[in-house]
Amino acid sequence: MKRFEALDAFRGMTIFFMIIVNTPGDWRVTFSPLLHAQWHGFTPTDLVFPSFLFAVGNALVFANRKWEGRPFAAYFGKVFRRTLILFLLGYFMYWIPFYKWTDTGSLIPIHISETRILGVLQRIALCYFAAALMIRFLSERALWAWSAIFLIGYWIILSAFGDYTLEGNAALKLDRFLLGEKHLYMGEGVPFDPEGLLSTLPSIVNVLAGYLFGAYLVRGEIGYEKIAKTMLVGLALLLAAYVWDFGFPVNKKLWTSSYVLLTVGLDLLVMAAILYTTNLAARKVNYQFFLILGMNALFIYLLSEYLAIFMHFIRVEEGVSLFQYTYRTGFEWMGPYVGSLAFALAFTMVCWVAGWWLWIRSIYIKV
Repeated sequence: MKRFEALDAFRGMTIFFMIIVNTPGDWRVTFSPLLHAQWHGFTPTDLVFPSFLFAVGNALVFANRKWEGRPFAAYFGKVFRRTLILFLLGYFMYWIPFYKWTDTGSLIPIHISETRILGVLQRIALCYFAAALMIRFLSERALWAWSAIFLIGYWIILSAFGDYTLEGNAALKLDRFLLGEKHLYMGEGVPFDPEGLLSTLPSIVNVLAGYLFGAYLVRGEIGYEKIAKTMLVGLALLLAAYVWDFGFPVNKKLWTSSYVLLTVGLDLLVMAAILYTTNLAARKVNYQFFLILGMNALFIYLLSEYLAIFMHFIRVEEGVSLFQYTYRTGFEWMGPYVGSLAFALAFTMVCWVAGWWLWIRSIYIKV
């Protein structure tokens, strides 16, 4: 397995888990590890999004090789276009299908004044843009320094201008001031966006960490020493996150600095395991199942989101969406929690089959 295939396997695992946690048959009967922590704390689900950002950083190592020696104007144009496309894909994903059902069963248009501006793909776009420009101009030592500045600076800002509660944090105050409440995520009981502007600052570090790890990985051969050092750094970051948690709690929705250290540490341990099982283990592991998803990660993610959106939108009978109908008729009989998980797994496999169809035809869709 080549090094970039290890990245694809890691990215494929992330997408596979992401679709599972995003599409349970019934959110009310979902196993707790497949739910985000309500506020402070951490669950396996909270590792998914930062892992994708980490993979974006990994990919920048290989993408930037193509731009060595090229003028900055061409590089900036490519980065800006990709950023804009990713941002708009995310923005329209939250707006489509442009109509919503009312309690009386009628359709009304969703006005642009009520659309959510930020979100998952938008955060990926902004982090990619910032990291790509930093990587272009800064040395690896400077990237380490700026990562520390971002994490410590974010801690200082949240401490100085609010608290760590849902309604009192500085990230929410800034989003309300710049974007307005109607453009924020409404799933927390109050207008609050877990992918807000201010919390994008520490999330850039997840991308930079992925880049720095990828740059280290491509220097020389992959051996026991390199994997051991990766594991030691990962464990050190977990310890640092644990200590920092006492003063700055691990919180995915605020994307706290301790959360960044925790997720980067876990990603390093996962990558070390993949590299060992594909390069050094006596009985090597074949990650083809996840490679199929990882090679078209963005397309598969968008497919899963749009498929779920339209299944929720289409009504098969009064008050019952196609999504609900499929779950109730095909999976609910298995029991509340098992049936909900079985539906998510089946939905994920539908997306995997689409990825497999692209893979056997050597079709790789990129932005």
